[in-house]
Amino acid sequence: MLQITSLQSDHPDYPKTAIQYWDNSALPTISAIGNPKLLQQQPTLAIFCSVKCPGDLILQTYDLAKNLRDTKISTISGFHSPMEKECLMLLLRGTQPIVHCPARSLDNMRLPKEHKTAIQRDRLLMLSPFHSNQSRMTAMLAQKRNHFVAALADAVFIAYASSDSKTEDLAKQVIAWKKPLLTFTSNENQNLINLGAKTIETFLNNNFGFKALPVK
Repeated sequence: MLQITSLQSDHPDYPKTAIQYWDNSALPTISAIGNPKLLQQQPTLAIFCSVKCPGDLILQTYDLAKNLRDTKISTISGFHSPMEKECLMLLLRGTQPIVHCPARSLDNMRLPKEHKTAIQRDRLLMLSPFHSNQSRMTAMLAQKRNHFVAALADAVFIAYASSDSKTEDLAKQVIAWKKPLLTFTSNENQNLINLGAKTIETFLNNNFGFKALPVK
C-alpha cells in the first residue's frame, strides 16, 4: 500500500508557491503520495482545458503534450477533463516529473497500475489539499483544486476555456496573480488572449530553456 505523507505549511517540502499565492490564513495541510521533492523540479507548467474542446485545438494539445514529454518539462494538473486525461496518458510514457492533483482526498483512493509504477519510479506525485472526509469529487472541490494547481505552477496553460466558464474564471485569477497565462493562438481562444494570455510556443522557447520546441 502506498504511503500518504502530510505536509504542514512549515514542512521543508511544502510548496513555496502555495504560500505565495494562497491565503496564508487558510494554508491547507497537503497530502502526498510519492516524492514531495518533485515539487521542486522547475519549471512547472499547469495544464487545463474545458470539458468540450474544438477539434483543431485537440490536435494541437496532443502535439504539445508529446513535446512536453520529450523536452521533460514538469507538468501539474487535475487531469480531469477529457483532454487533460489524454495529456496524462501521453505524459506517463515519458520520464519527466508529473504532479497529479485530484479534486478529493487521497485516502482510500484506488490508483491505476500506471500511476503506481510512475510513483515507484519517482516521477509521479499525487497531491491533495483536501481532508480525509472529502473523498468524493464535487464541483466546489474541483474549482478549489484548480486554483491550487494554478498556484503551484510557474506558468499556467489553458488549451481552451469556454466563455463564462469556471476555466475562464481561473484564467482571470491567474492574470490577477500576475502569473504567466498561456494558450494557443486561435480564434477559439480570443477570450483568453483578450485577458492577456500569451502564445505558449513563444513563452516556452523564451522562458523555459527549450529553444526549438517543435509545436505544430
